[in-house]
Amino acid sequence: MRNRERAHYNSFFYLIFAPALLVTLFLTAYPMATIFYDSFFRYSLVSNTRTFVGFQNFSRILREELFQRSLVNTLVFTLVASITEVVLGTALAFLFKREFRGKRVASLIVIFPMIISTMVICAVWQTFYHYEIGIFNYILRKWNLAPVGWLTDQRVALFSIILVDIWQWTPFAFLIIQAGMGSIPAEIWEAAQIDGARGGQIAMKITLPILRSQILMVLMLRTLDTFRLFDKVYALTGGGPANATQTLSFFIYREGFKFFNFGRASAASVITLFGVAFLALFYVRSLLGEED
Repeated sequence: MRNRERAHYNSFFYLIFAPALLVTLFLTAYPMATIFYDSFFRYSLVSNTRTFVGFQNFSRILREELFQRSLVNTLVFTLVASITEVVLGTALAFLFKREFRGKRVASLIVIFPMIISTMVICAVWQTFYHYEIGIFNYILRKWNLAPVGWLTDQRVALFSIILVDIWQWTPFAFLIIQAGMGSIPAEIWEAAQIDGARGGQIAMKITLPILRSQILMVLMLRTLDTFRLFDKVYALTGGGPANATQTLSFFIYREGFKFFNFGRASAASVITLFGVAFLALFYVRSLLGEED
C-alpha cells in the first residue's frame, strides 16, 4: 500500500512539473541543439544554401584577427569590470557596516544605478562622454586639459564602457556582500576587539575570510554576465572605433544578423558557450570546495 501511495505521489509530482520541463527544454535544449547543428554548416540566409563543412567554421573563426580581438576585448572587460565591481562593492559594504546619519538615503543612492534600464544608462553616459557638451570634457577644459574622445578614441573606448558597467553593477556586489556581512554574529567582532585586534586586522583576518563564499559567488555572477557583454557595446559604440570595443557577443550578432552567416555565428556561439561553461565550472568547484 505504501509503495502504491509513493508511486501515485511520484506520478503527481512529474505531472505537475512536466509543462515547465517541456517549456524549459523547448527554450534551451532545442536552440542549443540547433546552434550545435548549424555550426557544422556553411549556412547563409541570403543565398538560402546549406553546405556541410565540418569544423571549418571553427578553424577559420579562431584564425581571424577580428575574432581574436573580440576575445581579447571580452577577457579584458570581464577581468577589469568584475574584479573592480567586487572590490568596490566590498569596500562599500564595510563603509555601510557602521551607523551614520543619512545611511538609509545613502543606501538608496548607491543602489539606484542597478534599477535603471541599461539603455537609459547608456543614453545618459553617452551624454556624459559627448566630445563637445559632455561633463567629462567640460571638466578637462576647466583644468586646461585637452578633451578626450571617450567613445571615439581606440585607446579609451573599451575602458569607457567598462566604467559604465562598474557604475551600474557595483551596487549588486554591494548588496550581496552587505547581506553576508549582516549574517556574521556581532560577538565575533567583539571578541576580536577584546583580544586587541584593530579595524584593519578584523577586516582582513576575520571578516573577509568569512565572506569568501559570498565574494566568490558575486565574482562568478558578474564574470558570467560581463563575458557575454552586448547591450552597452551596441548602444554606446556599435563595436567601434575600428573594432576597439568588439566583443564575442557583438561578433556573433554581426555575423548572424548583419551578414546572415548563421553557420559562422553558430560556431562563434559554441566557442563562447564553452568559455562560459569553463568559467562557471571553475567558480562552482571553488564554491563547493568552500563548503567542504
